[in-house]
Amino acid sequence: MSYDNDYITLKWGTLKSWRLTNPALDPLIEEYNQEGGTNMSAMAQRDTLRQKEIICEMIDIIGKPVPNNWTGEEMSVEEAKQYVMEYHL
Repeated sequence: MSYDNDYITLKWGTLKSWRLTNPALDPLIEEYNQEGGTNMSAMAQRDTLRQKEIICEMIDIIGKPVPNNWTGEEMSVEEAKQYVMEYHL
């Protein structure tokens, strides 16, 4: 089975939208939700350090450029992980 359609979109340093069908992502999704879950607004989301790490692990598994919903630009895998880990409001 191909997971080529899986994606993450980022905004304000966190998840904005996603399609995650790869079973390898399931434990990460579960842990992310247990760690604090998601807010209905990406702007109001305050990820813990572990949640940021989980997003980076998801980005690695998906392994393709990540759109920034705010700027409309695509970030490489490494740029996206740096954006997530270094973003502060």
